[in-house]
Amino acid sequence: MTARQMSLTPELVARCFRTVEDSGPDPDAMHLDDSDYNAMLDAFEAELPGSEPLWLFGYGSLIWKPEIDHIEERVAVARGWHRSFCMRMTRWRGTKDNPGLMMALDRGGQCKGVAFRLSDGDRRAQLDKLFRREVTLKPTSYHPRLLSLASDSGPVKALAFVINRKGTTYAGPLAEEEVVEKLATSCGHWGSGADYLYNTVKNLEERGIHDRHLWRLQRLVAGRIAASKP
Repeated sequence: MTARQMSLTPELVARCFRTVEDSGPDPDAMHLDDSDYNAMLDAFEAELPGSEPLWLFGYGSLIWKPEIDHIEERVAVARGWHRSFCMRMTRWRGTKDNPGLMMALDRGGQCKGVAFRLSDGDRRAQLDKLFRREVTLKPTSYHPRLLSLASDSGPVKALAFVINRKGTTYAGPLAEEEVVEKLATSCGHWGSGADYLYNTVKNLEERGIHDRHLWRLQRLVAGRIAASKP
């Protein structure tokens, strides 16, 4: 089958790039400490028996930039959750003057993504690394959750980071027009919103995952960039 041709091209994405200095952690924010992480680790480990493998569910940038050691990956579906550009970013892919958006799992619908099986080494150390990377603020942007996923090779239980609607970064639900505008115009020291969308859609398609909502967004963002002055 011929691959679908994305409207959002590398050339259009490149037009969104700007050199942005990292503003660093927000000095006014409250950050988690070791006791907070230990409590979260204890709670999560109590949910997943040590005899079961540890999987991590990727639905966005984890798919194309996992940054974890894994020994297997499967296309899998999380029912009851969907991808949503509902996390406002004033760092990474946005700034305080022009906040960007990133995806998170929000309640409702379903989400097809990739489950990564982590090695059978020190589970506590692996979880600690993941928690410290994904969860930093009080109240947290994400909640670590154990989700039951469906895959062609059978069900798996996987760690997923889902949005905390009471967190300081929760922005959604937003009108499609606002999402398109943010993705087409925001940029941080990690790159632009358009780059984030492009890589997510491209890597989903390469795995045979066609997200109709993201496909529509990439077309609309491409049109918004193309209509702007170079």
